[in-house]
Amino acid sequence: MAIIDLKKLSKVYGFGDATTIAVDEIDLSVEKGEFVAIMGPSGSGKSTLLHIIGLLDRPSTGQYKLDNRNVSRFRSGKRAKARRDKIGFVFQNFNLLANMTALENVALPLAYKGKGTLRRLNQASVMLAKVGLQAREYYYPHQLSGGQAQRVAIARALINSPSIIIADEPTGNLDSASSKVIMELLKEIHKGGNTILMVTHNPELTAYASRVLYMHDGKIVVDQALKKNEKADIDELQKAHQEQEKANAKKKKGANNA
Repeated sequence: MAIIDLKKLSKVYGFGDATTIAVDEIDLSVEKGEFVAIMGPSGSGKSTLLHIIGLLDRPSTGQYKLDNRNVSRFRSGKRAKARRDKIGFVFQNFNLLANMTALENVALPLAYKGKGTLRRLNQASVMLAKVGLQAREYYYPHQLSGGQAQRVAIARALINSPSIIIADEPTGNLDSASSKVIMELLKEIHKGGNTILMVTHNPELTAYASRVLYMHDGKIVVDQALKKNEKADIDELQKAHQEQEKANAKKKKGANNA
């Protein structure tokens, strides 16, 4: 059974002449344990789609089922609980709180579950050890390298044992060495059974994924399975999109002439 199931999902901003369709009637099914890379040009709807799947935004129309529950119209409190319990986020800019140590940043999501301070900090310490940063527990974000800050962010994403990890350009601000460390960490998380959805502009990173989606103008125009260690060919994805556009135009022309 799919852990994520979208039917005719759309997100529209503005109205009238100022209308922008960010996500356009997307159908998507993601099975538990998949590692899905999402690619496409800037403005294609990648981040908007992730925000909807992550319950940070609502669709304008369509249906979204998470673990077979229709979460499309959940009220704010129910959405927040589902987001807290089922989804962990890793952002390009880390989004760590500057006035908190690494330990406190990782422990913070547990506060929303009502756990006591000592228990929160103990769990956070264990999680930091898992990402190789126990020695940096009491460092503040400005004292960490980019790669270390992202590992703290990953530890925070995992602290509530979510089934889904959403990573929006997780290596976008990192050098190649730090990027490899982060991707190897995500690989281990995936091996542990987590479902991962990752937006990236770097085709090299798709070698870690089992599937790649290519988006254009708010639509998923290519959906391709990947073999182990296979990298998506961006030129081939774009070519497949162009061929599909030609086929759709020919079909539309035939329908108009009928």
